[in-house]
Amino acid sequence: MKNHVEIAAGLFLGTLGYLAYLGVDAVSLVVVLGLGAVVFYRLLQPAGYGRAQNIDPSKDEQLLFDDIGGLTTAKQELTEALDFIRLDQDAARMGIRPLKGILLCGPPGTGKTLLARAAASYTDAVFLSVVGSDFVQMYAGVGAERVRQLFSQAQELSKKQGKTRAIVFIDEIDVLGVKRGQHSSHMEYDQTLNQLLFEMDGLTTTMLTRILVIGATNRADLLDAALIRPGRFDRVVKVDLPEREARWHILKLHTRKKPLATCVDLEKLANETAGFSGAHLESLANEAAILAWRAQETLLTQRHFEESIDKVLLGAEMPRQVAKAEMERIAIHELGHAFVSEALQKRSVCHISILSRGSALGYVRQQPQQDMILETEETLRVKMAFLLAGGVAEEMFAGSRSLGTRSDYHAAMQVALNMVAAGMSELGIADENLVPKAQLHAAVQKLIAEGEGVARSILHQHSTRIMVGKDMLLKQEKMCGEELRILLAS
Repeated sequence: MKNHVEIAAGLFLGTLGYLAYLGVDAVSLVVVLGLGAVVFYRLLQPAGYGRAQNIDPSKDEQLLFDDIGGLTTAKQELTEALDFIRLDQDAARMGIRPLKGILLCGPPGTGKTLLARAAASYTDAVFLSVVGSDFVQMYAGVGAERVRQLFSQAQELSKKQGKTRAIVFIDEIDVLGVKRGQHSSHMEYDQTLNQLLFEMDGLTTTMLTRILVIGATNRADLLDAALIRPGRFDRVVKVDLPEREARWHILKLHTRKKPLATCVDLEKLANETAGFSGAHLESLANEAAILAWRAQETLLTQRHFEESIDKVLLGAEMPRQVAKAEMERIAIHELGHAFVSEALQKRSVCHISILSRGSALGYVRQQPQQDMILETEETLRVKMAFLLAGGVAEEMFAGSRSLGTRSDYHAAMQVALNMVAAGMSELGIADENLVPKAQLHAAVQKLIAEGEGVARSILHQHSTRIMVGKDMLLKQEKMCGEELRILLAS
């Protein structure tokens, strides 16, 4: 090796001397060649070297499956697949082929990366983490080379650490594994994907290091069929948004090291956070601690968590200077939503505010009685009336409507279109793409009119209470669900 370096150095110096003899500006040439070499080296630098993140469970804080709240089914599916690797001899006696790949599918923030890290601890394996976009380059062959180097690095690290198992985690695998021929630069994308398919085909039980590929995506529909077939990604694990009990468990995990006051009711918070992901719940607990710290309080109270829910959903309070007439209109608008919601679904309102957050001038936060998987025609009609109630209230009690109803109406139109698509309109069961636009518009308008009629009837019954509620909101700017229910009962 030393001789080769000396020969190369001699040739380089000799070339420089010859170029100087010919009158060529050798210094500028050296600078250009040097920059070119650096760029070329950086482009060829593979994912396995300087790009893939190696997390050693023996050195870093171990993440166990018990440290992940909820996801009971996903953890069961994943641990069963990992047992084929961890208990490989028992699996071999049953004739079970160890899985080569596991695909984690689900919305952002649901814990896919956490599951992959816990899998490394569970199997005592080398853990390499990389993002799908790291493999995609405009230069031909670079992505494929990075794939090769990633699997080589997994082999080398496992040998270095004295382990026989390695987990390669590819986040956002839809960037790398998109259906072939779909991208404008599809030749480079296809070549990179083909290399990944080849590497996964080469994973055999006779290898010194058993490599398991775990992919994560929230767009499984984009993946190439060859990638998710059995023999590559053998098992697809669905990682859904947590249900009520799972949210309670996640909140317990994220608050176990925080000083909670005795008044904190985590079950109530779990009820009020339907639709939150695990990442949302972690942010909720963190924001509550920040609020307590900012107020120089030593304990986190229920009030801190309630305010944090609004902040996570809508953002921080905005110090807007709003005229009194506009504040009255905002109060009437939000009370319209709240009264209709409470009339159609008992105990569904948990908070009303006329303080601006993000782009919202005011808001009503609902608390569903239970997590719903399917929405029926009845629940959709209730949702429609709730969305339209703000504008109806403005028209009834403020004399006209405003642009503040625009987002509500857009959401109501989407609900109406979904109802048409599900056969819940006068059109019956029909393909909305085949129905004439005028006929479709008429069906949607009829559903909207029916929703407005329901809202108008409820608001007319409670017109006096709405005026009382308006004065309360203008004075205190917020109202909890219990205060609204007391007002309704008066």
